[in-house]
Order: sequence, then C-alpha cells, then structure tokens
Amino acid sequence: MANPTWPASLPQRVAVDGYGEGPPDTTVRTRMDAGPAKVRRRFTAGVRPLSLQIDLDGFFGTTLLGGALAFDWVHPRTQAAVTLRFVRPPAYRPLASDAAWQAVLQLEILP
Repeated sequence: MANPTWPASLPQRVAVDGYGEGPPDTTVRTRMDAGPAKVRRRFTAGVRPLSLQIDLDGFFGTTLLGGALAFDWVHPRTQAAVTLRFVRPPAYRPLASDAAWQAVLQLEILP
C-alpha cells in the first residue's frame, strides 16, 4: 500500500523560523565499570529528527489515522522526496492574529 501524500490544500513551504533537523542516532552507548563508555554502531540507517511549524487541518487525525501512518512529502530544506512519520501529535499555538493557528510538528525522516 502506498503512503498518503502531503495534501496540496496544505502549505507546501515551511517557515524557516522554528525549523530544526538533526542527524540520525545510529549508535548505542554502554557504560563501563571504569573509563569511557563503549560506543558502537547499532545500525546503518536511522530516522532523522525534523521539527517545523506549519498550518495544518484534518490530515493528521483522519488521513494519517492520528499519526499511525507515514506520509510522503518534499524535504523542506533539500527538496528531495522523503517519507515522514509523526513522532508525537502536533502542538497548536495561535499566530499573531487570533484568527489563525499554527501547528508545531515533530517528525522523523524514515530511511
């Protein structure tokens, strides 16, 4: 089954303010009785954390079944096609005008 895609009815660009991205954590640390921790690679491909702010509608609750499904979109920085998944439900906050709301999304880019 193909992933849902980001709806054309939602904004296609994200605000630079509030954008964050990090590398995948592919290591595991083991504490030693003495000396520095032992660090080894756990796997070769990992999810990349991504946070952004955007206007959002029923896409999360209905189409993605409350965040249970991944979806395809264009990476906000690189413009490459990526598959994303919600880490947690979006948090909503008012914009400067009290008539509009913005969703803060915590996503992960799947390998």
